[in-house]
Amino acid sequence: MLFFKMDIISLFFLFIAIELFESNWQKSDTIYGLLSNNLAIFNKNIILYFLLNSSFIYSIFLSVYLNNYSFLMLSIVGIKFFDIAFKLSIMQKINNGVLIEEIMPNIKVSLLLRYFNAIAYPTTFLFATDYF
Repeated sequence: MLFFKMDIISLFFLFIAIELFESNWQKSDTIYGLLSNNLAIFNKNIILYFLLNSSFIYSIFLSVYLNNYSFLMLSIVGIKFFDIAFKLSIMQKINNGVLIEEIMPNIKVSLLLRYFNAIAYPTTFLFATDYF
């Protein structure tokens, strides 16, 4: 049981690192800047775009590796899926000539909001694995 707890902690810290990586490559002070960073990668190579959204891939890996298909674990995967799908939809519209201002307002991204994912998803992971 101790090894399993240590394994969960290792996976937890790796989750935090992946979330920080993802937050940093998308880093911007506004939603428009964040979408611009995503669009630049998406227009270069869609496979690279999906690889840079590594937390989605990692969350799927965690579900399979730990054989954990609980509500909380699948919620992480689902929210990450919808996040990518939402961004892809917006980027498709931008590539089709729709102005970003018509799609959504420009919202300032605070430091807390920028790194909230590095706190929320790994903590939810700990709850999903019954670590506490």
